[in-house]
Amino acid sequence: MNFNLASFEASYGLFSQIPPCNCIEIAFAGRSNVGKSTLINKIMNRKSLARVSAVPGKTSTINFYNVDPIKIVDLPGYGYAKVAKTEKHRWADLIEGYLNSNRNIKLIFLLIDMRHAPSKDDLHMINYLIEREMPFVIILTKADKLKPTERKRRLSAFEEEIPYFDDIHSVQFSSITREGIEEIRSIIEDIAESSD
Repeated sequence: MNFNLASFEASYGLFSQIPPCNCIEIAFAGRSNVGKSTLINKIMNRKSLARVSAVPGKTSTINFYNVDPIKIVDLPGYGYAKVAKTEKHRWADLIEGYLNSNRNIKLIFLLIDMRHAPSKDDLHMINYLIEREMPFVIILTKADKLKPTERKRRLSAFEEEIPYFDDIHSVQFSSITREGIEEIRSIIEDIAESSD
């Protein structure tokens, strides 16, 4: 599987626009500005395959990327307060429409900022994935911003804050040091190989 050959396929603003699923899909979810586009770029070894913005709430569409033999799906960020209610509803419909569909979603990478307790929206998403029995991995982003003792403290706190945290596979990720990239790639490769 060659991550360097990843290509952007299409963006969709409404779930009804998305064509039928024809291969395995791995989705990236998380609140606005948690670093989904940055992580996708790092995995694919590209600077701007996924558009990165300093402004939260920029990814307002579902974006599909081809990485033969699978598709990577970048979901809109949730929980950004400064967006019109109608826009929030459209995002929610997009995310829920996608997750509730019968598409071949093999895994969801759920990104959470390691520096902070999970938001209400994060917990809502975790509970939703657990209830739906959808396989997911938590990616703890911005890991480089914490000193080793602070990291330990946050990991202990997550055990209290996130239901079943000990039973959930989590990966610490830094876009600066590239920590976690190889582990995330190998998870994707394992899923791609199982599709052969």
